Amino acid sequence: MNHDDGARRLKDDERTTGATASESPVVRRRGADGRIPVRTLDRGASSSAAATEPTGYPGGPYDTSLLVKYEHHVARHIWFGEERGPKKELKVAGHGLKLNSRVPLALPPQMESWVSRSGLASLQRTSLNKIDTNLVSAFVERWHLETSSFHMPFGEMSITLDDVACLLHLPIRGIFWSPQDVTEELAVELAVDYLEVSQSQAQSHVRSCRGSYYKLEWLYDIFVHHRAASSWAYATRAYLLMLVGSTIFADKTFTLVEARYLLLFRDLDGCSGYSWGAAALVTLYRYLGDASMYSCKQLGGYPTLLQCWIHEYFPTVGKRGENWNPAGNCGLPRAMRWSYRQGVLKVDDLRPILDELTPTDVIWRPFEDHRAWRVFDEICLYRGCLKWGETVVPYLPDRCLRQFGYRQYVPSPPLDCMMATDIDVDWISYHQSVVDVIGSSSVATTPSEVVDGYLEWYYRVSHPRLVPPHRDAPREVPVPVYDAGPSDPDWARVSTLIRRYLRQVNAEEEDPQFSDLFEALHISRSH
Repeated sequence: MNHDDGARRLKDDERTTGATASESPVVRRRGADGRIPVRTLDRGASSSAAATEPTGYPGGPYDTSLLVKYEHHVARHIWFGEERGPKKELKVAGHGLKLNSRVPLALPPQMESWVSRSGLASLQRTSLNKIDTNLVSAFVERWHLETSSFHMPFGEMSITLDDVACLLHLPIRGIFWSPQDVTEELAVELAVDYLEVSQSQAQSHVRSCRGSYYKLEWLYDIFVHHRAASSWAYATRAYLLMLVGSTIFADKTFTLVEARYLLLFRDLDGCSGYSWGAAALVTLYRYLGDASMYSCKQLGGYPTLLQCWIHEYFPTVGKRGENWNPAGNCGLPRAMRWSYRQGVLKVDDLRPILDELTPTDVIWRPFEDHRAWRVFDEICLYRGCLKWGETVVPYLPDRCLRQFGYRQYVPSPPLDCMMATDIDVDWISYHQSVVDVIGSSSVATTPSEVVDGYLEWYYRVSHPRLVPPHRDAPREVPVPVYDAGPSDPDWARVSTLIRRYLRQVNAEEEDPQFSDLFEALHISRSH
């Protein structure tokens, strides 16, 4: 898509001006209980906000019309020092090590043809060997299911369809899979018909799973058996089901995959028609929404996708092992660029680091050097609902426009996916929603550009921090004013690391002991 297409840009900035004219900062004070009445209705608030007079939370939104589930969100509890349990990090399982042992170096040609045409072949090599559960958990604490986005100190960010396409090389165009209930009896019949196991073996296995599931290890054994017997179709189905069950459809049992997904591979010549990228995103969004709630202690979905997304956008956060430089990339999925390195920071160490991030700490468009292999597809700017099976999630690129090279405006209220009835039609006719999304903006002149009033609006409806200030300091978090900072990503990283150290030691610029470091900081910020 041509970002400079004048027909899609806002004419004379009329709509942007209208959206932000009423966004002047309003100073309001909380009482001892944190209650703050809302008297201003903006574009991001619901029409009933003024009438219901919602109240804010200490450390959280002043205006509760956006994050309606904030009462149950883990961020609200963290502000008061309440952890999920003795372990602050989530239980997160990656299947990378097992996949390394189960994925052969080369498949038989008969299988390779089907796997390649399925659109799923890249998943054989993208998984990290291990997951940094502390790093992943720190970001999950900033996810909100209402907006399908991470709420950072400087605004919202999200994992987009473009991110999935570049990181995993999964197809993002295609159809959604409609739900189909599978009973234990049908799970047995599916295994008999499409995996060629005996009735008694299938019954015994499904019974041991206590539901309509198959064990990943069992599927691997079936794959090995049929490969040895040259039963290529059965071997391929078992292999593909094990592959997606270990990656994009991984659930919180960490050992099982839903039997109904075998239906996706009945026709091995036709399974390439699905939007596998949307399927991966819907599944991860769903589990992120669950894990952002205080009562949840596990994360399902594909954690490699989340962690590699963090590595791409946040170079100064967490430990990153790098397998190759993008310049020397031979067209491999970008997730394969990264390898596991054990971090030393725990969740509570990472929280204040994320609280202090600024827009200059972000690589806003990390995949521009990957376009030779994955051209940007304008469908990534579709605003609407995505679905996979019975799971429906809002996909809202208008909330993270800086990731697409556009100036961020105050977005419209999120979609109510419970009321969506024509999701497949909306997906096919995505063009108008794309025009609506970027027609309200313009191409950004700096990577992190926002319209006037955006941060004031954002600080009213969200929570910029997870860690409260010192108990003697005011509980209000002022709206920050960000400077442009370094334009070069490497200098931005240098600037961030120096700033972080100076904050840790409470350095003052007048202190001669730190004069060299402050000089280095100023030099880094001028590039």
